[in-house]
Amino acid sequence: MTTQTEMPTTLTELTPVTESVLTLLPAAAAKLSELLTSRNLTDHGLRVFVSGGGCSGMQYGMAIEKDASEFDTVFEQAGLRVIVDPTSLSYLSGATIDYIDNLMGGGFRIDNPNAVSTCGCGHSFRGSAQTESSDEGESCGSGCGCH
Repeated sequence: MTTQTEMPTTLTELTPVTESVLTLLPAAAAKLSELLTSRNLTDHGLRVFVSGGGCSGMQYGMAIEKDASEFDTVFEQAGLRVIVDPTSLSYLSGATIDYIDNLMGGGFRIDNPNAVSTCGCGHSFRGSAQTESSDEGESCGSGCGCH
């Protein structure tokens, strides 16, 4: 979203959103900041998106990007920029991103209130608008099982 007629070329030229559509929890913000700093990418942001696939029908994705597209929503939390495309925005509104680090592994984790079921691995989900491809509680075929 911009107020200029020309498409912005960097994140700093975009008009920030005053309310966050996603919430970066402190652990996620700290890890993202650490990643950006260690890779000398402090002028980049975190793109969060949803795409088709995964054992529940939709899957989460994240990437570090410098530029946002014309219709992306860009917001800032804890001094970090988060970029979401318009399609993903409808699936991710109200979600939180955390960073988990424990003996079983670690990584960014999305808690999404719009998901009606999630895969056991936590990387895919089914939204309320999707048709059910499996019965509740049965395996989705990947070995991790839907919940």
